[in-house]
Amino acid sequence: MAEVTITRLGHLGDGVADGPVFAPRTLPGEVVAGEVVAGRIAAPRILTPARERISPPCAHYRACGGCALQHAREAFVTSWKEDVIRQALAAHGLAAHFRPAHVSPLHSRRRANFAGRRLKKGALVGFHGRGSDTLTEITGCLILHPDLRAALPALEDLTQLAASRKATLTLALTRSEAGLDLQVQGAKPLDAGLRVALGHWAAQAGVARLACGDEVIAQATPPWHQIGPARVTPPPGAFLQATKPAELALQAAVTEAVGGAARVADLFAGCGTFALPLAQQAEVLAVEGVREMLLALDAGWRSAPGLRPVRHAARDLFRAPLDPAELAGFGAVVIDPPRAGAEAQARALARSAVPRIAAVSCNPVSFARDAALLAAGGYRLDWVQLIDQFRFSPHAELAAQFTKAHIAA
Repeated sequence: MAEVTITRLGHLGDGVADGPVFAPRTLPGEVVAGEVVAGRIAAPRILTPARERISPPCAHYRACGGCALQHAREAFVTSWKEDVIRQALAAHGLAAHFRPAHVSPLHSRRRANFAGRRLKKGALVGFHGRGSDTLTEITGCLILHPDLRAALPALEDLTQLAASRKATLTLALTRSEAGLDLQVQGAKPLDAGLRVALGHWAAQAGVARLACGDEVIAQATPPWHQIGPARVTPPPGAFLQATKPAELALQAAVTEAVGGAARVADLFAGCGTFALPLAQQAEVLAVEGVREMLLALDAGWRSAPGLRPVRHAARDLFRAPLDPAELAGFGAVVIDPPRAGAEAQARALARSAVPRIAAVSCNPVSFARDAALLAAGGYRLDWVQLIDQFRFSPHAELAAQFTKAHIAA
């Protein structure tokens, strides 16, 4: 049995003591005790709690792997996430002004991936324990929208229908404006009998759309989302911001960052989270690697009156970034890459004459790397804003504005 003092939090939110020794769900300044195995105390006992420690508000916190920081005050978590971004920037010699953070409210998570497993009697649907194959049944959750929680009994019925004895289903559930949108991964082979049974289940459960993989099995009504002035129906399993309040906060930050640009290129555009609101003021080129997302964006644009032209192009921006010649004439660029960032596109942007860049990122490390490339090309990082839509988790999303000082509008 060892006693250690936690000095900082690691990138997964675990406490870290000298050694290093990792201890989950501990805080800086705390003295903890436990058996150290392979540099980790799996079940630390808190001897001296930190001032920032609170009682976790969720009854599932101990068993569920969905949250990692419910034991800390909200202000501490927000400050820590901002420090994660600062440290990532500092590693590249950069600093930034931080605007007040947005923290999504409780019960606002509109999409979640549940796991479903058949049992000898019935089925179990829930979240995996942290680093574990054990499923935790979720009877209440502070994160999920109530409509998602209310669907859990129906998902248990679906799991009994669609899961084999040995497989665990992935149930990607999204709340749309028209109802619940469900994509199932890992189901049994879809023979005629299962298709009919799933269709009956979808009708009884009242879901807007049911898909197995990319194949739509049943659709009562298109599951649409309001994106700016447009209604968009994404393809099954398509990326959306996790909460609507965070989406609105990101849209506001991006709109401010592009300024009054008359032509905007939206890179990694998805289904139009930024392209469609920006089309109220600017002509937009939306570039995205997944063609089905662009088709959804285009359909939304065509159905929304009063928008300026939105062109789109399916393109792998990792292998074929827009070069400076292609970027010429754009007053601003929006870039919202996946966690890996956009190194190749950032290098091309750094050589361009685009006056303003609105950056969105879900990974401070790749964001800081790409920001350093832009800075080397003459861009100034004007401000950063933490958009915390993954409450109680170590994930930090952000929006930022870059300008090229000598040509900024």
